[in-house]
Amino acid sequence: MSARIPLRKRLLVRLLIASGLIAVCSVAATAWLAVETTTRALREEQGQVLADDMDVLARLSGYAATHPDWSGVRDTVRELSAKTGRRIALTTADRTPIADSAPRGTALPVSAAATVDPLRVDTYSERGAQLGGTDPRAVGPYRLTEAERTKVEGLARARQRCFARHGIDLTMTRTPSGRPVLTGADGSGDRAYVPDECADGLFNTPTPTERKALAALEKLAGDCLVRAGLDPAVPLFLGVDSTPAARGVSDPPTFAKADADVRRAARPCLDRARRAQLDPYVAPAAHLFLGGGGDAPAVRFDMSAANKAKVVGAAGLVLAVTVAVTAVVATRLVRPLRALTEAARQPPERHVRVPVTTRDETGILAAAFNALTERRERLEVQRRAMVSDIAHELRTPLTNIRGWLEVTRDGVVDPDPALLAALHDEALVLQRVIDDLRDLADADAGTLRLHREPVRCDELLDQVAAAHRVAADAAGVVLRTTVEGEPWLDADRVRMRQALGNLVSNALRHTPADGTVTLAARPDGDDVLLEVTDTGTGIAPGDLPHVFDRFWRAEKSRSRRTGGSGLGLPIVRHLVAAHGGTAVARSEPGAGSVFTLRLPGASPR
Repeated sequence: MSARIPLRKRLLVRLLIASGLIAVCSVAATAWLAVETTTRALREEQGQVLADDMDVLARLSGYAATHPDWSGVRDTVRELSAKTGRRIALTTADRTPIADSAPRGTALPVSAAATVDPLRVDTYSERGAQLGGTDPRAVGPYRLTEAERTKVEGLARARQRCFARHGIDLTMTRTPSGRPVLTGADGSGDRAYVPDECADGLFNTPTPTERKALAALEKLAGDCLVRAGLDPAVPLFLGVDSTPAARGVSDPPTFAKADADVRRAARPCLDRARRAQLDPYVAPAAHLFLGGGGDAPAVRFDMSAANKAKVVGAAGLVLAVTVAVTAVVATRLVRPLRALTEAARQPPERHVRVPVTTRDETGILAAAFNALTERRERLEVQRRAMVSDIAHELRTPLTNIRGWLEVTRDGVVDPDPALLAALHDEALVLQRVIDDLRDLADADAGTLRLHREPVRCDELLDQVAAAHRVAADAAGVVLRTTVEGEPWLDADRVRMRQALGNLVSNALRHTPADGTVTLAARPDGDDVLLEVTDTGTGIAPGDLPHVFDRFWRAEKSRSRRTGGSGLGLPIVRHLVAAHGGTAVARSEPGAGSVFTLRLPGASPR
């Protein structure tokens, strides 16, 4: 057959031509892109140097804000120098060395790059700096003790829970002093609505450490306040800032009750007094000198003759490798196509399969061809298994109905209400088995219809519990629900009630009187976990892997009235899988069982 194909139309030849053209275009495009990206990289490198300088300044300012001197800064300087590849030196105002990443005796640059002073930070270039010009990590006497930190965090969690009870979710973060702040879901704490129950004023009340520091601050600012025309005898009602604007800062003082005029007049005095208050706790101001990574000249792009030769050599190598690889790939590509053609010509009853030797499109085609035969065989096996299962499950109720009808016809028993009730129960068993088989057939065929919508888990659990409350009371079993947070499901409400109802019915059948069956829901990342827990007899370890198999029951001798049809749990598994979730079971004999459904979560409507 291959001899009748013209040379120019053979797949191997066409692949070689196409790969050669692609290789030439690729080399040309790569050369052009190299010139453009190299030029752009040289420009961007300057911007990166500025960003590195800002990071170095921020790191050293943070060190100064948390240490009273520079005695241990050498390790930090060496680390920053190794990270940036640049020389970093710190000196006093008279250029006395404090720490230097360069060898001793190396001359300093002509001028300092910046001044490291945590009490006078550039609020425009320094990230997180306060408006007063103080480094946010300078805490000083405002640092809470361990006991105060524990108490304030407890108050924060209490307020967080209080807001949560009113439908407002808050997140707690900590400032350098140890005081937590609460923020809303959008990162803002400007809440126009504060529930009366939560407005107790305890959380924003300064601790003894903060009161002591604020009193000292007001005392230091006394002379300045007098010069500003304020009466020093009038208290300023200073407090601590626990709003989200204070995140990452050292709890700057705020005016709890002072009017606007007093605030404007007192703020400059407080800023100067705060610097004086923090001065013993921070390192003294130092000059920062930054140098290059060495004396080597900057790398510049040069399209010289040598570089051109390199480009041409690389292009030739790319062409050679491309042609060789294409030849190998094309040979392997043609071989399975020929095998597939021969197999397609065989009679269908022979169920011929072709070997899958590749994972590309031809391999997928060969796998799809093989799947046709496997699908036919599997459908036949499933059809036989379904007929056998249906016959197995329908034989008992049909036999009972036939037997009672025959003895009634022969006059052995009278058709009293008890007999009619028994026949009705057997008919219900038949109906339940048929409905379960229909659901399983839809799931196997992939035609199970779902009407997805956001579903509140608490409402779903309440509906399932209400539907089984009578059965639970009749069995003497306590049926309860628990929900953590407000999880929502992206699910079909009716199908989820069916799945949870099967689990609850199964749990009620296996839980003795005075037992408990619990329906629970809780979020787990982007998913939601639904759990049905019982205090029943449990499942043996050897039986646990089979609980989701259809027509399986742990006690083979148990009647279907107490043991079920063996289809409830398989239906649960199929319904959960149709939602893109999973169903697992764990149990301990004598202690009960837990069935967990993991399903995709949804955003509240």
